[in-house]
Amino acid sequence: MDADAIRAAFLEYMTEQGHVVIPRAPLIPRDDPTTLFTGSGMQPLLPYLLGADHPAGTRLADSQTCLRVQDIEEVGDNRHTTFFEMLGNWSLGDYFKDEQIRQFWTFLTERVGLDPDRIYVSCFIGDPTHGIPKDDESAAVWTRLFAEAGIAADQVEVDTEEHAASVGTGGARIAFYGKKNWWCRGGKAEEMPIGEPGGPDTEVFYLFPHIEHDPAYGTHCHQNCDCGRFIELGNSVFMEYRRTETGFEPLPRRNVDYGGGLARIAAAALNTSDVFRIGLLWPIVEQLEVLSGRSYDDETHAMRVIADHLRGATFLAVDGVRPGNKAQGYVMRRLIRRAVRYAFKLGLEENFFPQIIPTVAGIYDVHYPEVKQHADTVVAILAKEEQAFRRTLRKGLKQLGGYRRTGVTGAELFVLYDTFGFPVELSTEEARQRGITVSETWRAEFDEQMAAQRARSQQATSLHA
Repeated sequence: MDADAIRAAFLEYMTEQGHVVIPRAPLIPRDDPTTLFTGSGMQPLLPYLLGADHPAGTRLADSQTCLRVQDIEEVGDNRHTTFFEMLGNWSLGDYFKDEQIRQFWTFLTERVGLDPDRIYVSCFIGDPTHGIPKDDESAAVWTRLFAEAGIAADQVEVDTEEHAASVGTGGARIAFYGKKNWWCRGGKAEEMPIGEPGGPDTEVFYLFPHIEHDPAYGTHCHQNCDCGRFIELGNSVFMEYRRTETGFEPLPRRNVDYGGGLARIAAAALNTSDVFRIGLLWPIVEQLEVLSGRSYDDETHAMRVIADHLRGATFLAVDGVRPGNKAQGYVMRRLIRRAVRYAFKLGLEENFFPQIIPTVAGIYDVHYPEVKQHADTVVAILAKEEQAFRRTLRKGLKQLGGYRRTGVTGAELFVLYDTFGFPVELSTEEARQRGITVSETWRAEFDEQMAAQRARSQQATSLHA
C-alpha cells in the first residue's frame, strides 16, 4: 500500500468503528498563542480533551498536517522530517485502552498488512513521585494480541533510553520506559503545563532486521534506539490526568489520543526504513535527480533536506504564512534558505522552486486539493524568496570561507546575519560542515551585537520623531 491508500484505509476503518472524520486544522494554530505551529493531531482538539463537548461527537478521526522545527538539524536521516501527516483518532470519554490498542493492531496488521512478528511496543513504567501507576493494563492487552498471533511477549523494564542501550532489552516485545512513555506538551510530568491534560502512552515500533545496530548509539539496540533499526509508527496516549498547582487530578473523563506517522507506516509497508522513498516524497527526489544530474544514493542528505523543506514551505504558504524575520515567517524563511543552500551542493545554482512546487501539489491533489488551488500563489511567493536569497548566498559563503579556521566569533556571525541575511543557525551549521570551529562564546557575542543594533535603531527612531 502506498501512503495515499494507507490514509484512505485508515479513515475508512475509523469510520467503520463509529468515528466521524474531521478536516485538518491549518498549520498556524487559531487559538493557541503558546506555539507557532500545529505540531500534533491533538493540538486543535485540546478544549475537547479537557472536557468540552465536540459537535461531531465522542469518536473522531483525521489526517492532520503538522510542522515541527525543533528537530530541523535531524532532517537528512532516514526518518525525520519537519513537515508530516499524522493519522489520528480520539475517544472523548468513550472507549479506552483495550479497544484503542486492538484498533491500532488490527489496522496495522490486517488493513496495512504489516508483519506482526516485526512489531514491538513500549509502555509507561510509572511515576511513584506523582502517584501515577505502571501501565500494566496496556501491557496485558499487548500480551494477549501477540499471543493471538503466536508470538511470545516478554516484558522488560529499562526506564530510560540510556539504560536500555547499556543493558539491552533481550529482544522483549514490551519494554517499559519512563518519560518516553509519558505524553504531555511539556514532556516530563513535572514540566506539564498547568491546566493541560496528559497521561501514559503506549508506542508501536517496527523492526528492520536487515539494518545493523550502530554501536555509536549504545552497546545494545532497543525500541527507542536512534540507530534506525527500529522506527516508531505511532502512539496511543491515554489522557487521564490534568496538571494542577499542587500536583495531578483525574480528568472529568478519560480520553484516547492516537497519532500515527503516515510516512513511517507507508515506509514500513514498502519494507524500507527510508521515509523519503514513499510516494509523498519520492517524486520530489526524482525531480531533483533530473534537475541536478546526480543520484539520490550519492546525494542522499542534500536531497532529503530539500524535499522536506520545500514541501513544508509549500504548505506554510497555502496556510497563509509569508517569509519574514519574525515568528512563523522566520521559520518559513529558514526552510527556504536551507533548501537553497543544499541546492548549491547539488550544483543547482539557478532558480528551481517553480519546477518543484507543482510536483508537491500533484502529490497531494486528491486529499488536499487546496495545495493545487493555490499553486500559482505559492510559486510566486517561494520563487521570489529563492531569487532574493541566491543574490546574497554567494557573497555570504565567500565571506564565511574567509574567516579563520578556528574560533569564528559571534560578532562575525552577526555580520553574516546583518549584511547577508544568513540566519545564525544556518551560519553555524555551514561553518561546522566546512570544518570551521565556532567560538564557544559565539551566542553571547552574537546577542551582544544584536542588542547593540536594537539600541542604535531605537536611537535613530527617537532622533527622527
